[in-house]
Amino acid sequence: MKNILLFVILLMTSIAFAQTVRFDGVIQDEQKNPLEMANIMAVNNGTKAMDSYGITNDKGKFQLTLKPNTSYTVKVSYLGMKSKEIAVSTNTENIVQNIVMDGTGIELEGVEIVREMPVSIKGDTIVYNADSFKSGTEKKLEDVLKKLPGVEVNADGEIEVEGKKVSKLMVEGKDFFDGDTKLGVKNIPADAIDKIQVLRNYNEVGALKGLENDQDNVAMNIKLKEGKKNFWFGDATAGIGVAELDSRYIINPKLFYYSPKYSINLITNFNNIGELPLTAQDYFKFTGGFKNMMKKGGSNFNVSSNDIGISLLRNNRAKEIETKFGATNFAYSVTKAWNISGFGILSASKTDLETKSQTTILDSGDQQKRDESTHQKNNLGLFKLSSTYKPNDKFQFDYDILTKLSKQDEDTELLREAVESNVTSIETIFTNKKQNPTSINQNLSLYYTQRDKNIFAFEIQHLYQDENPFYNANLRTLPFDLSGYITDPKQNRNDLNQDRFVKTNKLDAKLDYYYMVTPKSNINITLGNTYSYQDFNSHIFQMLDNGDRNDLNDTQNNNQVKYNFNDTFLGFHYKILSGKFTLTPGVILHSYSMTNTQLETDYSQNFTKILPDFFALYQIKKSETLTYNFSLSNDFTDINQLAAGYVLSDYSSLFRGNRFLENATSQVHSLRYFKYNMFNFENIFANATYTKKVDAIKTKADFDGINQSSVPYNSNLADETFSGMGSYGRSFLKNYKASAVASFNWSKFNNIQNNALATTESFTQSYTVKASTNYKNFPNLEVGYNALINQYSGSTYYTDKPFARLDYYFWNSFSFVSEYEFYHYYNTDKTVDNEYDFLSASLIYQKKDSKWEYKVAATNLLNTRYLNDDSFSQFSTRVSQYTVQPRYIIFSMKYNL
Repeated sequence: MKNILLFVILLMTSIAFAQTVRFDGVIQDEQKNPLEMANIMAVNNGTKAMDSYGITNDKGKFQLTLKPNTSYTVKVSYLGMKSKEIAVSTNTENIVQNIVMDGTGIELEGVEIVREMPVSIKGDTIVYNADSFKSGTEKKLEDVLKKLPGVEVNADGEIEVEGKKVSKLMVEGKDFFDGDTKLGVKNIPADAIDKIQVLRNYNEVGALKGLENDQDNVAMNIKLKEGKKNFWFGDATAGIGVAELDSRYIINPKLFYYSPKYSINLITNFNNIGELPLTAQDYFKFTGGFKNMMKKGGSNFNVSSNDIGISLLRNNRAKEIETKFGATNFAYSVTKAWNISGFGILSASKTDLETKSQTTILDSGDQQKRDESTHQKNNLGLFKLSSTYKPNDKFQFDYDILTKLSKQDEDTELLREAVESNVTSIETIFTNKKQNPTSINQNLSLYYTQRDKNIFAFEIQHLYQDENPFYNANLRTLPFDLSGYITDPKQNRNDLNQDRFVKTNKLDAKLDYYYMVTPKSNINITLGNTYSYQDFNSHIFQMLDNGDRNDLNDTQNNNQVKYNFNDTFLGFHYKILSGKFTLTPGVILHSYSMTNTQLETDYSQNFTKILPDFFALYQIKKSETLTYNFSLSNDFTDINQLAAGYVLSDYSSLFRGNRFLENATSQVHSLRYFKYNMFNFENIFANATYTKKVDAIKTKADFDGINQSSVPYNSNLADETFSGMGSYGRSFLKNYKASAVASFNWSKFNNIQNNALATTESFTQSYTVKASTNYKNFPNLEVGYNALINQYSGSTYYTDKPFARLDYYFWNSFSFVSEYEFYHYYNTDKTVDNEYDFLSASLIYQKKDSKWEYKVAATNLLNTRYLNDDSFSQFSTRVSQYTVQPRYIIFSMKYNL
């Protein structure tokens, strides 16, 4: 397989460099000064097609790849100057020729040529002409994005540009399901897209742009084709098919409407083919566009989720998935100054999971093998309403409210084989988990500019969260000795139950004042406060065989806890631009107050602390930067780790908190390098982050075989993590794209295991290389290879994954797409050694200008049954095998509006 991939890459390279003529030169102004970021393109006089294009580098140099023995019209533009055209005829020899622009002209002339360019840059915005990268097989935004230089779409549907995740996706400047890019990536039709704008250094508040360090903020705006504006567009898909034992179906209508006044988006999806538009994992990380307003505050107080371990697996790890999904998104300009927008999402899914796993305790080597069958129901709801009032450039008022509702139920039957001190025991265990959590998040922001030097920003956020997780385990053996538990021999099984009720009210507020000292420096003074009030109640009880309930009323089995946290802070930052450097030193003074009430007593902590931070940016060139960040922060736990009574983590894990826990302190150093060279479309990105956490909240765990009892404590030993990533990508000769990515993560943790200090380390590495073509009239191929290495304490697991993708648009009517992935999963001593692969293919027929499309698609053609994975905790390692969906074939029809 590796040799085949190497041959294909060499073949693609040889084709790329055959039968071409290179046209080099420098674009200059009338004074012979080189012009950086000038646009140049070569239009074939015979075919009228654009054969090559480029953008000059910092020395004004350009390079075009042309066909031999061909006549061209070369168009040159530079914003603010008059456009120029020259005639060029090629033979078989390379051409060197400088081009001098003819003085100042009308800027719009340059703009018109930029619109024809596949890629152009203006300030912080990169503009991609979508049609320049389409081959005809693209059906949704994701397909187009994957062909753009410097842009990636990961497995979770998140867009990454320059190694940074896109935080906001817009269509015609209007939010598209704010806080998530996946719905847009998977649903916006490719044929509606005209331009894709990448907005770097993005700040939603224009008054704050340049005052803060927005280098990590990236947004994306989709510009529609003219025929898609002021008209309804979209498509409706219906399909039916067969699997091995049952039938398959999909119904997927989508409607979109955009005008300057308002926009409406409607997306629905009903299927049992494994397409889950919104997973439970997506739901819980869905921010709704709410930003972390305290990110530079120096304190980390994060409200954790009591999700009771309900599986949050990706689609490819489920045996069966049936989903019903509906979503709508709107934006409306009430007046020129007032805009409202919002969305509603409803999702209902049924999922069957089959998993085989082996967990090994690091200290003792005891093992637990589990063969699980799980049925899960998820009903999820997300609703957001936003309002922005901006009567002028000096004032802006924003309000947002996001509501999350869910109902989840999971039943599992598992066969457990425990190997403890070379003694094997087997039993069947039944568990049930269910919860109906609710959260309401509100944000209010005011921005006011008093003259040009004084800017005020007031922000306040409130979070209300209500959680009620329930857990039940029915098993033969009793893993723990619980006070009040009835161990009558007449009882056939042990039926353990736990109710938990957790309520949170958290209020964040801060006032920022910015004073422009000079055009290149400003002072920022911040006054803020975080207040949280939480209520935690839990109760363990036993159900007897006769149906009676035995309440375990001992204090160790119950929690009634109240927790108040308050952080008042005053911060000072000074930002200055000096030459190529941007420097922002800062310091924040905090006053903390915490009280937890339980067991009829209060325990309080009060202290103050000064926390420094520092930011530095070195602008090496216009598209080349080096950034350094340092921060010292206090990390606080919420109520979950303070509750002193027992909490069931699962049937073999018992946890109780520690009300005397103190905060941890983290120092973080990060270094980021970025270079984007439009001259040869080269994209280089690298970052490294080192974190050292002292007084970290760690776990003291006692193991009785495979059963674990644990309590948190403040460690006097530091935890450390060091992570890094580097990528190199390049598009060349118009039709070729290649990239290489390497990443690693090293972690060192200190815990106490069976009263002995345990230090564990993990080291994960990932390496990926890939290359692809992008022709309009020939088959396009992407080939690549990924190597994943996971090293845990005493164990190393490897995954070799070569992959390939073929797409071909032919006869002006047919599109063929096929994807193949091969996995070789093994460990060092080959006690685990599995090989499996996945192949999918689809054939689409659509006459030119026809609204009807016909598709035959086959998934998992090789009928692979399982895939493998491994994971690491600070006390154990786990190797898992997941049953996947079988082979099925779907015939579908789509009508395009």
